[in-house]
Amino acid sequence: MDLTPLIDVVFLLLIFFIVASEFKKENSALNLILPKSGQPTVQIEKKEVLIEVTNEKISFKGEVVTVEEFQDLVSKEKPENNINLKIDEKVLYKRVIKVMDILKANNLNNLMLITEREK
Repeated sequence: MDLTPLIDVVFLLLIFFIVASEFKKENSALNLILPKSGQPTVQIEKKEVLIEVTNEKISFKGEVVTVEEFQDLVSKEKPENNINLKIDEKVLYKRVIKVMDILKANNLNNLMLITEREK
């Protein structure tokens, strides 16, 4: 029995699934649609704190938390830490202000708003 056609089919299937796969770009706990910006993208360093916000959820360092848990976790952060804030473009303004008030109350003023680069 000739295995050459079988090997060809297996490789074609492998190539198909590799090309059709969708790989996750970043460590993101929430599925966000970021606003567009013309500025170059910035790589997030491991020592920086990543906060993601949608209308329903808040993610702190990759873990989805409630607002109360978020306040407790933020209070433990050092004021010199860099805070990277990813906010979904459809989030209500008052939700953004609530998150920023919590950060400001804990003297976390070193903020960076993360956007997606325009193409």
